[in-house]
Amino acid sequence: MVRQISCKNSNSMALRFLQFSPLFNFSSSNRKRTVSTSATLASKQPVPGKPEADIVVIGSGIGGLCCAGLLARYGQDVLVLESHDVAGGAAHSFDIKGYKFDSGPSLFSGFQSRGPQANPLAQVLDALGESIPCVNYDSWMVYVPEGEFLSRIGPTEFFKDLEKYAGPDSAREWRKLLDAILPISAAAMALPPLSIRGDLGVLSTAAARYAPSLLKSFAQMGPQGALGATKLLRPFSEIIDSLGIKDPFIRNWLDLLAFLLAGVKTNGILSAEMVYMLSEWYKPGCSLEYPLHGSGAIVDALVRGLQKFGGRISLKSHVENIVVEKGRAVGVKLRGGQFVRARKAVVSNASMWDTLSLLPPEAVPKSYQDGIETTQQCESFMHLHLGFDAEGISDDLAIHHIVVNDWDRGVDADQNVVLISVPSVLSPDLAPPGKHVLHAYTPGTEPFEIWEGLDRRSNEYKNLKAERSEVMWKAVEKALGPGFNREKCEVKLVGTPLTHQRFLRRNRGTYGPAILAGKGTFPGHSTPIPQLMCCGDSTFPGIGVPAVAASGAIVANSLVSVSEHSRLLDAIGI
Repeated sequence: MVRQISCKNSNSMALRFLQFSPLFNFSSSNRKRTVSTSATLASKQPVPGKPEADIVVIGSGIGGLCCAGLLARYGQDVLVLESHDVAGGAAHSFDIKGYKFDSGPSLFSGFQSRGPQANPLAQVLDALGESIPCVNYDSWMVYVPEGEFLSRIGPTEFFKDLEKYAGPDSAREWRKLLDAILPISAAAMALPPLSIRGDLGVLSTAAARYAPSLLKSFAQMGPQGALGATKLLRPFSEIIDSLGIKDPFIRNWLDLLAFLLAGVKTNGILSAEMVYMLSEWYKPGCSLEYPLHGSGAIVDALVRGLQKFGGRISLKSHVENIVVEKGRAVGVKLRGGQFVRARKAVVSNASMWDTLSLLPPEAVPKSYQDGIETTQQCESFMHLHLGFDAEGISDDLAIHHIVVNDWDRGVDADQNVVLISVPSVLSPDLAPPGKHVLHAYTPGTEPFEIWEGLDRRSNEYKNLKAERSEVMWKAVEKALGPGFNREKCEVKLVGTPLTHQRFLRRNRGTYGPAILAGKGTFPGHSTPIPQLMCCGDSTFPGIGVPAVAASGAIVANSLVSVSEHSRLLDAIGI
């Protein structure tokens, strides 16, 4: 989903795309929030210590924190500048009336994995000597036009759902799909993302180091599997079509998983992403993981790792401009005029469009500017955050619920798919005793155009919020049953694309670039401006928690020597 030298054609084979909730954030525009994550313990005064560093990182999203943490682990003097009053970017948590809300991602797996085939975020945490306690589970509720069912991951349970809701040939087609992709999953897992860097040193840290395991995986999969592995960098729909998968339910289901994973359907997602995810979710003994204390625990762990190795983070430090002198990025200017010098590099964790807006126009080549401005964007989100009494709610309530209203409209149609997370089911400390905390959202399908230019204080805006949030309310009522009463909720927060644009400083509140596999690649991490690099969901490998973690790692690796990089890989056993 982006460009860059060493990653362009070996990219997605390296990654562990195990999370499909949108990586987005929410803040109420009118309510005061109290945030309890330990990340807020970082200094809220502009730039602790000297206003300079070897590397200055703009933004404390997952990508920026992974990059900064690894740089600190490498011994670099690194400073993270965050505009918000809490670290985490789109993944932070926030408290209201004793309810602790996830602002973005909520469906995870792979935190407990270790070694070469681990989730990229798990590899970064391992390098920082941090871990995240998790609760394991194996299912979520699904509400589709055919009916509602508890969907379980694993090799056998899904066949029961197919027998009930899909066509007569569905079980055979699903088995055919799994038989085809499981052998090639080894190739998708053979190259650890932490081994990748953005220069020719990748030949040492990745190609030579892991060539034996890659060759072994090709040998074990046989001629047919090896042929399938050549399609890993093509759209997943090509694998589906080549296998003759025609059952409408299966094709719709795969479109849904692809869209939730990467914001595009199977005709736009790289096969490597889907192959790895399906192989992880439909193998014996697999499970999903929810971090105890919410997604903010992930941010806390990354901040602890950063500070453990001497890295600094400065909250409420809004970057107004990237300073370019003699054609090179030399630092940033903060709101208020303070200059923070970057001795070696500036790394932007902002979106490509927002990074462009930070640069002096005269320093940006026209081709680079045109490339960014013509890149299609994913749509934005509607969010609903609720805190309510658990009385009358089923004791066996699932943590996750997926509602699809109409397959024919497509899973990427607005107001058609709603995701619901009730994390207090597994981590009761997220809500007061006897209460639940809930987060519902439309996953990257809300058009920005209908919100553009509205005054957030106007009746027009408030009425549109009520109208556009109704699809989420109805989905919540379906998932929670008759014991739920929206009027009795103690906390009710509705987020819109303008919320994203305002609080996350995301251009048009977008989820990220809508780059289709086979028709484009995500940008790499270098830029035409020397000493300016980028990480996050606007860069390779793309959107999602594992992807942005990998992007941050690649940038950090690229800013140190090959020998330092190799020593880190040795130290964490990959």
